[in-house]
Amino acid sequence: MASRGSDDPWDRLRELPLGQKVEITDERGVRWSGTVIPPHELSGDRILTLKLSSGYNVGVRVGPATTYRLHEGAPPRAPARSSPSPSDRRAAGGVELLTTGGTIASRVDYETGGVRPVGDEAEILAFYPELAHAGSVRITPVLDRLSENLTPADWSRLAEKVVEAFGRGATGVVIAHGTDTLGFTAAGLSFLLADLPGPVVLVGAQRSPDRPSSDGPSNLRAAVEVARDRRLGEVVVVMHAGLSDDRFAIHRGTWVRKMHSSRRDAFRSRNGPPLGTFDGRSVELGPSVRPPAAGPARVEGPLDPSAGLLWSYPGLSAERAATFVDGLRGVVLAGTGLGHVAHDHLGWIRSATDRGVVVAMTTQCLEGTVDPYVYATGRELLRSGVTFLDDLLPETAYAKLLWALGRGRDPAEVRTLLLRDRAGEFRRRRGLEDPP
Repeated sequence: MASRGSDDPWDRLRELPLGQKVEITDERGVRWSGTVIPPHELSGDRILTLKLSSGYNVGVRVGPATTYRLHEGAPPRAPARSSPSPSDRRAAGGVELLTTGGTIASRVDYETGGVRPVGDEAEILAFYPELAHAGSVRITPVLDRLSENLTPADWSRLAEKVVEAFGRGATGVVIAHGTDTLGFTAAGLSFLLADLPGPVVLVGAQRSPDRPSSDGPSNLRAAVEVARDRRLGEVVVVMHAGLSDDRFAIHRGTWVRKMHSSRRDAFRSRNGPPLGTFDGRSVELGPSVRPPAAGPARVEGPLDPSAGLLWSYPGLSAERAATFVDGLRGVVLAGTGLGHVAHDHLGWIRSATDRGVVVAMTTQCLEGTVDPYVYATGRELLRSGVTFLDDLLPETAYAKLLWALGRGRDPAEVRTLLLRDRAGEFRRRRGLEDPP
């Protein structure tokens, strides 16, 4: 169907139903083909908003000379339940996939023009049909939230689900997770889970599965292959190691950080290389991987949420910092350089440690470790009762503090737990006497 010359095309186009596919040729002769979605709240007059096949949205100005053609067929709907039901794949063994929401488990919502989490196993299999044919994979929806909305209580719930999966006979567990807080969850699970008989692999996607450039399918396939590896017995993150789809990095859950807001290789191991790689065919592991335990897997909790993460910055007043710490049992300071804060913060720090608050120090730097012995500020912080946490990332230190507070009531016991290697979080550093 095309517009008739005497008609104003806008009269028809603005009445099109959401989800209608249409091809428009604007007054400059530029052709656009996409699906009708709601207009942006800041859209101007006579603007038709389309979802392009690339996944991007575009606003097309409709003029009197604009022509259009409607594509036949009904507006797109969510995939039907034509995939095998969960009960068809409940056999023991294989990999279990836990879903939490996020981009890797999302699709375009043509009623809003945005991206929404998929709701069930059928939708996941519709986007990732290869999962049903790559060996035994059981899919268990756990949460349906974007990762910025997850809390430490959700880490505990996921840890319980991981234990249940291994109890059902899974040889490895994959957790599909949004990327924004994936590093926090990976660290939290690293401390919560003990005696893992196989790998726990967190994986995400930077681009939704409806986009041709989506990294979700390749990331998920890589994660499943790593989860099948019987040499791993720890929590790891698997994401792109570069911009191509043929190499993936395996990061320890306590070493990894999201380093870019949108690149497919956004995740990097800090202070050293990843544990290994997957090249699309085989898994290569380095010497520092933690092997599987005899099991059974268990949760060593609980987490105590009465802790905070405070970033030091120029202009942060001692009064504001003291207010932040009030009522907490512990706080991680992300200090500058080797682990420093302004001198006028020493007062509230001494007061806090005197009343039993655990104050731990990490660095904001992307590489390196804290060291209280280089500058006078570090030595004063040490005398004030601050616990320096070597090269832990701030998010890893925060997750470990929640775990340590849940395990110990006495501040001295909590500090001991913080300084004791739990999940391979402290990298061994070569001393002067060690060979190069």
